[in-house]
Amino acid sequence: MGNDSRPTEPEQRRGGERLASWADSRTGLRAPLRSARRLVFPDHWSFLLGEIALYSLVILLITGVYLSLYFHPSADLVVYDGRYAPLRGQLVSRAFDSTLHLSFDVRGGLLVRQAHHWAALVFVAAVFAHLMRVFFTGAFRKPRELNWVLGFLLLVLAMFAGLTGYDLPDDLLSGTGLQVVNGTLLSVPIVGTYLSFFLFGGEFPGEDLIARFNTLHTLVIPALLVLLLAGHVALAVRHRHTQYPGPGRTEKNVVGLPFAVHAVKSAGYFCLVSGVIFIMAAVAQINPVWDYGPFRPDQVSAGSQPDWYMGVADGLLRVMPGWEIDLWGHTLALDNFLPLLAGMLLFLAMGAYPFLEAWVTDDDRDHHLLDRPRNRPVRTALGVAWLSVYAVALIGAANDVIATRLHVSVNSVTWTVRVGLFVAPVLAFVLTKRLALALQRRDRDKVLHGRETGVIKRLPHGEYVEVHEPLDQAQLHTLTAHQQYRPLEAGPEPGPAGSVPARTRRLRVALSRAFYGPGTQIPKPSPTEHKELTGRHRP
Repeated sequence: MGNDSRPTEPEQRRGGERLASWADSRTGLRAPLRSARRLVFPDHWSFLLGEIALYSLVILLITGVYLSLYFHPSADLVVYDGRYAPLRGQLVSRAFDSTLHLSFDVRGGLLVRQAHHWAALVFVAAVFAHLMRVFFTGAFRKPRELNWVLGFLLLVLAMFAGLTGYDLPDDLLSGTGLQVVNGTLLSVPIVGTYLSFFLFGGEFPGEDLIARFNTLHTLVIPALLVLLLAGHVALAVRHRHTQYPGPGRTEKNVVGLPFAVHAVKSAGYFCLVSGVIFIMAAVAQINPVWDYGPFRPDQVSAGSQPDWYMGVADGLLRVMPGWEIDLWGHTLALDNFLPLLAGMLLFLAMGAYPFLEAWVTDDDRDHHLLDRPRNRPVRTALGVAWLSVYAVALIGAANDVIATRLHVSVNSVTWTVRVGLFVAPVLAFVLTKRLALALQRRDRDKVLHGRETGVIKRLPHGEYVEVHEPLDQAQLHTLTAHQQYRPLEAGPEPGPAGSVPARTRRLRVALSRAFYGPGTQIPKPSPTEHKELTGRHRP
């Protein structure tokens, strides 16, 4: 009989124990509950990005309830007889008619509607900025990987919430976007037609789309957002807040404001965020559906642009060559399917990054102190490269507008974006990594030699030197308090040559060396150098 490769019962038990231990360390279910009075919140401006997302979501929920009282999610045709004279007498859907009624006839309706749209843009932007802050500072490391996943899902759900709400008024601009969505769904092999028929209730545009999008936008997605946000906050409380390195801050404490003080400041900050959003809604017009007119399948709105967070998908679609292949009598529309696949991989890479970094670096320790981005050059370079892809694709979403405004060929803009999608990430990675290493060397010089004062002094033998001022203890601590990492050592391979564990080990060692580099971290000053700089012996 051949060898049985199935795991034995003790191996299964050990695997289950490891899984239970991993889940317990990430969820903190067994940790004792702490009183709210003992919660401490670090006082740093970057932590307010998450609060902006929370407050804008509250505004979205409140204004959304108000708008739902007047909106009719129906595609039935009616004759418009409202105050907007240019469209009076035209056949429009009840959804479009109720949107115009809300904008022109309901007192304060236009203000609330625009506040809802601006709050949606602010919410997605705040979640995105918050995730980038977490990424570049390493706040996603153990035990906060699950919190990162919840934040990532919040971003994805926020984008879909914006997409479904954007299409509810049934105007020509949103209808143009829906035609793009329909074409992308149809390009999915095998199941594309079924997905399109399920979403639209038949052939595009269908009769059930507005009602289905309204259910998703007002019930399903908000409920999921609230659940994810509650889980995100609960895990943050369980694991306590991360903090930037500084005097008195360690992996075992949190230095900041008590809960009562933070609650008062948060209340004021909520009022500030609300005021800014409503001021934007009062002075900056957004989504004037009456200018676009009602949706008609035989018309396309010229110069149509999606909201910024969906620009990456639209940009990838616009610059993709018109590739199609025939297989067994079926046509595969690669010009629509490949951008969809590339966009999904782009976001999945962001969602899975914490687990990839932990696997590469073999780091299984708890981390509560944040990193300075310059001290993790590879991670920072990867993040900037990811952002460069997003930015170039966003430029591609405006290729027609750029060509019109700058009086250049739209083909030239398209080819520039195509080249940029491959060149920009490489350049961004190399330049960001070199910049981070240069900043590390500058910090090293500050630690070892002090700060340049600009004062030139002549020595007795005639040499001119610049006087350096030693850094204070707080600055020295900030520059030298980070942990020193080094690449994994090759070591003995855990198995015969050529086996999967051996190949995996070699891959991890190679990736670890590429990730950390050859000793790029800022060294702590030696005891002698520390005494020369501070006049004290280093303990």
